[in-house]
Amino acid sequence: MMIKKQIYITSALLFIVIIFFGINDFDIKVQNYLFDFNSNTWILDKDLEPYKFFFYDGIKKILIIFALLLLIAILFFRKTILVQKYKKGIMIVILSSILVPLIVGGLKRETNMPCPKNELLYGGKLIRTAVWESYPLPYENMPHIKCWPAGHASGGFALLSLFFLFKKQKNRFIALGIAFTIGWSMGIYKMFIGDHFLSHTLITMLLAWLIILFITLFITKGKLDEKSTTI
Repeated sequence: MMIKKQIYITSALLFIVIIFFGINDFDIKVQNYLFDFNSNTWILDKDLEPYKFFFYDGIKKILIIFALLLLIAILFFRKTILVQKYKKGIMIVILSSILVPLIVGGLKRETNMPCPKNELLYGGKLIRTAVWESYPLPYENMPHIKCWPAGHASGGFALLSLFFLFKKQKNRFIALGIAFTIGWSMGIYKMFIGDHFLSHTLITMLLAWLIILFITLFITKGKLDEKSTTI
C-alpha cells in the first residue's frame, strides 16, 4: 500500500470515527464503567501514585529525553555511518515528536470540548456536545475547555513514526506494537481519571498517524518503495 493511499484511508477513518462518536452515546457507555456513581469518583484519582508517575509525569519525561537524544544524534553525529543509514527515519521521528503533540494541542485549544469530568452526568457543569456543535445558553459563556482530542497520549502515538525508522519488517511491527502500547496506556490512564473519553484517544491515534504519513511523504519526497510503506 503506497503512502498516499494510506493518507486517504486514514483521513476517511478519522472522519468516520469523529462522526460515529459524535452522533451516539458509545463514549458514555464505556465511561460509565470507569465511574462510581455512588461515591462520585473515578476508578483512579489523578494524584494517586505510582500511576501518576508511570503514566503521566514519568512517561512524558522519557519521551522528551528520547526525542532530544535523536536530535543530538542528527546534529552532532550526523556523519557517523549509523546516523547516515537511518537519517531520514530519525528526521521523521524527531518531526513527529514535535508536530504531533503541537497539532493535537492546537486543536485542543480551539475545539472547546468537555472532558468526562466536566459533563453533568459525572458531576461537572457542561452538557454533552459534538465537536461541530455550539453550546446553547447558558453554557456558551462557560470557561473554555481543552479536552478534544487527547493531548497527553499524542506523545506516545508520535512513536508510531518508529515504523519508518527501522529497515526490517519484523522490527517495524515491533516498533508499532510498542508505540500502540505506550499511546494507549497513556490514553487509558486519562480515561481512568476522567480526563478523556475513548473517542478522544482513538481520534488522537488516527490523527497522529496521519500527521506522520504527511511528514514521511515530505522527508522522503514520496520515494519510499512499496515494502517500506506497507503497514
